[in-house]
Amino acid sequence: MPSDSAAARPVREFGGQSYRTRAQALDPRTPILVGGGQINDRDGGREPVDLIADAARRAADEAGSARLLELVDSVRIVGLLSWRYRDPGALVGERIGATPRHTAYTGSGGSTPQVLVNAAAEDIAAGRSDVVLIGGAEAWRTRMKLRAQGIRPGWTVQDESVPTAPIVVDEVPMQSDTEMRAGLDRPAYVYPLFEQALRLAAGRTVAEHRDAIGALWSGFSKVAATNPHAWTQREYTANEIVTPSADNRWIVSPYTKLLNSNNMVEQGAALLLCSVEVATRLGIPRENWVFPQSGTESHDTYDIAERGALDRSPAIRIAGARALELAGIGMDDVVHVDVYSCFPSAVQVAANELGLPCGDPGRPLTLTGGLTFAGGPWNNYSTHAIATMATRLRESPGSYGLVTANSGYLTKHAFGVYRTEPPAGGFRREDVQAAVDREPTVRAHPTYAGPATAESWAVLHDRSGAPERGFLAARTPDGGRTLASTADAAALERLLAAEEAGEGVVVAEDGGFGFA
Repeated sequence: MPSDSAAARPVREFGGQSYRTRAQALDPRTPILVGGGQINDRDGGREPVDLIADAARRAADEAGSARLLELVDSVRIVGLLSWRYRDPGALVGERIGATPRHTAYTGSGGSTPQVLVNAAAEDIAAGRSDVVLIGGAEAWRTRMKLRAQGIRPGWTVQDESVPTAPIVVDEVPMQSDTEMRAGLDRPAYVYPLFEQALRLAAGRTVAEHRDAIGALWSGFSKVAATNPHAWTQREYTANEIVTPSADNRWIVSPYTKLLNSNNMVEQGAALLLCSVEVATRLGIPRENWVFPQSGTESHDTYDIAERGALDRSPAIRIAGARALELAGIGMDDVVHVDVYSCFPSAVQVAANELGLPCGDPGRPLTLTGGLTFAGGPWNNYSTHAIATMATRLRESPGSYGLVTANSGYLTKHAFGVYRTEPPAGGFRREDVQAAVDREPTVRAHPTYAGPATAESWAVLHDRSGAPERGFLAARTPDGGRTLASTADAAALERLLAAEEAGEGVVVAEDGGFGFA
């Protein structure tokens, strides 16, 4: 175990200067990420706060200082779905032997881990915190198994004497009137609409696009196969991924099960951030320091019907570019990338907006294997991604890494740039929403009835593989957009066979539709 005394550590050279000299030259309030821990509880049954606490201990081990946990003064927990606690941060603090003076919680959204890192870096730099623990976990597989048996797990229940933790990142709205009328009430229904829009914009046939997304996801599985923290450590061929089977049924075409994120996991992850002063005092090795360089946030329209185009994201384009600009670099300077990967369409839209090729073997778009293969623990995937990014950067000192995170229906976005070298002007964070709000949008028609033109579509299948419901994005005569759905068998077959947009439809007042 490393000594907690900086004076007891040998002086080591780094870039022509000793680690100790370089640390002393830095502003002592400079925020650093010193440890990340990840847990796969394959046996199952453990509750989320225990998984977070174990991940925190692993993060402290990676940092090289057991005392770091005792000094945690702020515990910030990513929103949990497996179990409801009033203040999970307080429970985690108790389990790791800390007495935090601040705890916080978030609403649902996959962008929240990166938002929490951005905020923690700001708070450390401003002197509001010294050591921040960010963590999340899900025991969804156990919870669903027990629920099917009518059993409620005997996990910790905090009574009303425990104040609820403040929500520091709000829930992402996912139920606009336009979406609800069409029954588009979950990501598995919406992201296939983006996928169809991507195919049409690329000018591909259905078969060509199927092969393209199969190859993309096969590449992700290849990364997961070598990731010790991945839930599914197996490489799949493109054909295995896109071909429906008993173990890989259709969910919403064009997506099979292996093209969806996998939330049936028992996973936890935690990050430890502190100031340079704390790291130096505890003797945390300089080679373990990873510096957040910059962070940005923004969101696209909450109603997907208002998006300027279903295959684009102005928020990703603007916030991604600004994160790089704040770090003083361009995309060509970024060596390691983890793009949020709940569905293939999310990856492709982000890659297009950021100027990243999807098939570059020298710079894969995932470090973990993505939410299908590494695991999709609801809101907490990006905590795993950031922990993995820190490890990768320590293995290649001086290189830059970029993490992207996404909430809702490709709605809310957060970015983080990381490096083992300190940022020249200190950590910088910016909300770029004002610039995103200037981008053109489309008028949404939540109650539209009448003629329209098919723009994008997807088909929900039942568990036997039979088509069950069709979803449609359609353009109205005034250039607006409405959303609709149908259960008509003939219309479903027509949607499954459709190669081109532009067919005439008639939308009913209840949100149903038929072909004109």
